[in-house]
Amino acid sequence: MLLWLHRGKLYGALLPLWHLSLRQLSHSYRRSRSLRESYRLLQLPEDKDSSQAEVKEAYLRMAKLYHPDSGAPTADPTLFSQIEEAYRAVLAHLARQRAAQQQARSGAEEEEEEAKAKGQAPQHRHYLSYEGVGAGTPSQRERQYRQFRVDRATEQVLEYRRRELERSSLAEEGALSARDVRLRSRKIKITQAVERLVEDLIQESMARGDFHNLSGSGKPLRKFDHNPYVDPMTHNLNRILIDNGYQPQWIVAQKEIRETVDKLRAGLLGYRAKLGDPLTPAEQAQWQQHCQSFSDDLVRLNKKVDNFNLIVPLLSKQMVHFSLQRELDRALQADRERRLEKRRQREANEERDRANTNEHTRQGLLSWVQNLLK
Repeated sequence: MLLWLHRGKLYGALLPLWHLSLRQLSHSYRRSRSLRESYRLLQLPEDKDSSQAEVKEAYLRMAKLYHPDSGAPTADPTLFSQIEEAYRAVLAHLARQRAAQQQARSGAEEEEEEAKAKGQAPQHRHYLSYEGVGAGTPSQRERQYRQFRVDRATEQVLEYRRRELERSSLAEEGALSARDVRLRSRKIKITQAVERLVEDLIQESMARGDFHNLSGSGKPLRKFDHNPYVDPMTHNLNRILIDNGYQPQWIVAQKEIRETVDKLRAGLLGYRAKLGDPLTPAEQAQWQQHCQSFSDDLVRLNKKVDNFNLIVPLLSKQMVHFSLQRELDRALQADRERRLEKRRQREANEERDRANTNEHTRQGLLSWVQNLLK
């Protein structure tokens, strides 16, 4: 009875303890590892509580930096999704803090309503409303349900914005693909127009009789006279492949080998032309180093020759390995001939210059003598 009569004083004594327990509970939420990571992603201070406006401002600031459609150089879809999840987690944490604070402030009213509700509906009836959310007295559950609806509405708004952003990005990608389709169709139309123009010009030339003077005009085409033993179907298939630019693998490999060896020979000859004649000790070392590099390239080229010999269908088309010494001798011989040709040209130019000088001197002497005689 004494406790019942003085329950107001007893509640006043226990209320600070209630506030303390709720405050410790809220700090335990804030000190969790995932929540600290959420505060760090939003660049919010962890040692104090931030308001909902500050959290929203931090989220918008980070969205301008990392949103995929922001156009900023720091845009990152993965990091933005993490920031969005952190924003939701911080909002939920703040909502739980507000609910705890509201429960602490309305403790006395809840005690009175609980006393009034004891003689009303059984306890299990309370969970038939508010979608089964919350615990405690009806007023507590009503406030918790309202907060639950606010959090749910916030999450739905964020999810809607995310879907709209994804839809807009997909629309932009669709617009780019549609533009590419239009460009390709335009090229196809231009090509078809050119083909029609060429066909019209050919028909006009045929109508004017421009093709009547061709050799073999009016005679049947002789497609298979080159080899009567070849199957016509095989010949037609080969002709189709040739007309469409098809080349067998061994022909492509042979062409690649020839181009490579021409390039190596030109590089070797050009490098020798840069050096003097005769070579100095430093130039001799440089030439030896370049010859070593040329030898490595020649080894790789000989491997290509081996692969070519395995796929070439004719024995007479097979190739032999390229010799390093033979290629070096060829390059030195070509360099000597080039230097000799340059020397001959230089001597011929000097001889022509001397002849021109003598002619000018003779003409000048004759003109001087004529002037003296006058």
